[in-house]
Amino acid sequence: MPILTKHFHGPQPMAEKLEKLPGFRDFYPEVCDLRNYVFDTWRRVAARYHFAEYEAPILERTDLYRRKSGEEITEQLFHFVDKGDREVAMRPELTPSLARMAAARQRDYRKPMKWFSIGPFFRFERSSKGRLREFYQFNCDVLGEPSEQADAELVAMAIDVMLEFGFREGDFAIRLSDRTAWMEWLAQRGISGEAATDVLKAVDKLGREEESKTAAQLAAAGTTLDEVRAFMARTEDVSPRATAISRNLAARGMDGFLEWDLGIVRGLAYYTGTVFEVFDIGKGMRAVAGGGRYDNLVNLIGGVELAACGFAMGDVVIGNFIEETPHAKARLEDWLGTRRSSDAFVIVGNESRRDEALAGVQALRRAGLRIDYCLTPRAVGKQFAAAEEAMARFAVIYGGTADSVSIKAMSDRSETLCETGALLSVLSKLLGRSSDT
Repeated sequence: MPILTKHFHGPQPMAEKLEKLPGFRDFYPEVCDLRNYVFDTWRRVAARYHFAEYEAPILERTDLYRRKSGEEITEQLFHFVDKGDREVAMRPELTPSLARMAAARQRDYRKPMKWFSIGPFFRFERSSKGRLREFYQFNCDVLGEPSEQADAELVAMAIDVMLEFGFREGDFAIRLSDRTAWMEWLAQRGISGEAATDVLKAVDKLGREEESKTAAQLAAAGTTLDEVRAFMARTEDVSPRATAISRNLAARGMDGFLEWDLGIVRGLAYYTGTVFEVFDIGKGMRAVAGGGRYDNLVNLIGGVELAACGFAMGDVVIGNFIEETPHAKARLEDWLGTRRSSDAFVIVGNESRRDEALAGVQALRRAGLRIDYCLTPRAVGKQFAAAEEAMARFAVIYGGTADSVSIKAMSDRSETLCETGALLSVLSKLLGRSSDT
């Protein structure tokens, strides 16, 4: 029986153009370069503070976030019902996962637990500059240490991260607050429970919502905008914990970055004490990072009493800040220059020596050098052009003379001749490196 084939005549509809989703990114090599620089800087500072790296699942049960992340976060979840009929969500933040993990195995680790993680997160919110639906975060947390010394350690770490990126005093500031001071002030006015939470929500959105709306929310909770602003104006004697943190940072020579601002309350519902944000001073006090103390979250999620505090920094905002700040961008460019360039480009000047050149390529790579070459035969001039594009420091030329190579500096075209067997030793010396492998 013949196979029936359906024939279509006339113009066919154009296939739908498949593009990336709004708020997501394609990481082309140059974008990956910036991301890798950010990640490398984060890891370098975390290592200096002796933090251990960990990771958690990207997909979690939705209830993990509904328990204590707060209304705004839960409304932004990418969530669905999986094939096991479980309601799950792509993680919008890391702290609830950390609390779950810590509750399960905190006895296995010495205290304090100083952990950090770098990974992707997802929030279905309106995309704008510095705010995307998919982003990476650097999360640093100290668990099992209730004293304010842990808070100060994290603030110092955040400052050092900014300095490591090349920012200077005057580029950014650390604004600290204490939610405990807020709760005490509210309690004096008979405001507690949901009403107190509503006040903090309104304070968190001050300046981002219409003043009349904020005033109405505060009135419904039992206070006024004038009373709130009067309390926020306090900059001294915020709390005993605040004083101790200030003293700690002053001892480190870091108090110049510090400002006390009771307007900082952070939007997440689980914060219980000190909270802070890193602000870009030159761009309307844009928040670059933030965190605080969350002593009740591990118990709420896993039934284990474990004091905790932490902070997070996103790659999108810090990347924009670097690009906008000349001295920070200069440090990025220096880093990129060392990563994008190759140590040497092997040029086959005589095709009869291609096999010998390939052996040399592999020997140099195994010694740890960054080596490139043209995969197919090309004229020598085009190979040199490729070496320029690869930002090679040297060209290694396999010419017509057997058992020898020429090493040419791409910067000034100075040339060094050597025997093939001595190539690694001579090239390493020219690069200023040891040839020991």
